[in-house]
Amino acid sequence: MKNIFDNIEAMQMHMQPLNINGLRGRMLKIPASKVKKQDREILMIYGHHASLERVYGIAEDLSQYANVTIPDLPGFGGMDSFYRIGYKPTLDNFADYLATFVKLRYRGKKLTIVGMSLGFVIATRMLQRYPELVKKVDVLVSLVGFARHDDLIMSKPRQRMFRSIATIFKFKIPSSLFYNIALHPSALRTFYGFSQNAKTKLGKLSAKERKQMMEFEVILWRDNDVRTYMQTTLIMLKLDNCNIQVKMPVHHISVDTDQYFDNSVVEQHMRIIFSDFTNHTAVLPNHAPTIISNKSASEPFVPKSIRKLLSSIGPAKVNKS
Repeated sequence: MKNIFDNIEAMQMHMQPLNINGLRGRMLKIPASKVKKQDREILMIYGHHASLERVYGIAEDLSQYANVTIPDLPGFGGMDSFYRIGYKPTLDNFADYLATFVKLRYRGKKLTIVGMSLGFVIATRMLQRYPELVKKVDVLVSLVGFARHDDLIMSKPRQRMFRSIATIFKFKIPSSLFYNIALHPSALRTFYGFSQNAKTKLGKLSAKERKQMMEFEVILWRDNDVRTYMQTTLIMLKLDNCNIQVKMPVHHISVDTDQYFDNSVVEQHMRIIFSDFTNHTAVLPNHAPTIISNKSASEPFVPKSIRKLLSSIGPAKVNKS
């Protein structure tokens, strides 16, 4: 296994600063690897507990079909949180932030949106709040996304536990204690490996791979704003995006062994929201690994049917929106 931190270093050439409404973060922008695809745009939105580094491999993979851009989300990946400007990390505020990014970066252009997990939830809410943006989107892809809280297969006692923890640590002083004690690097290296999430993601790795992934998990946990992490956990546990329809089809990439979602229930809810639904199955051991650091690691995430779809889309037509 190649050292994952070599790939993280390599991605720096594609990194750009991002500043929206006083929130400072980063943006990953990879040009299309094929000249004939350089007039197409893919916007990817990563999910919960994520960063640009975590999904770099997917961006690198998708760049064979279009220019790929991934913006940081407020409170994730080291970006300033909404709290810095006096706002809370609500789903509507994330949707408004994403709409602002789309309007600034894709003026006069169409784009494909790929939303991963919580990222797809945010993209959905954006299209519900800003229906005029629907005509800018030529393809909408859900990468292990969801639509409603009861898509979760997590047991009720475990949900109650996460809800209680998130309710306590979403406040300023408790979150500071959590960051400096529970998320101290030495504490993470000692105890995180025993958690259910770590066992799912790290359990079948070699000792060398496990050590690398654990070091990345330390970085990932330390880069997240704790209050934002806890508030978005509550958002997911209470989510209902089924109240407003979006007049476009969705292409959903599911994982049969997803430890978080019931795929049949996800489909039912997405069919309520979108005008059509097509499922594409990715063959993966779980919802998502700790890091998708290169193109090779990304390949199982993008089924052949999605690759065929992305390859078939012609040049983006300029519009006036």
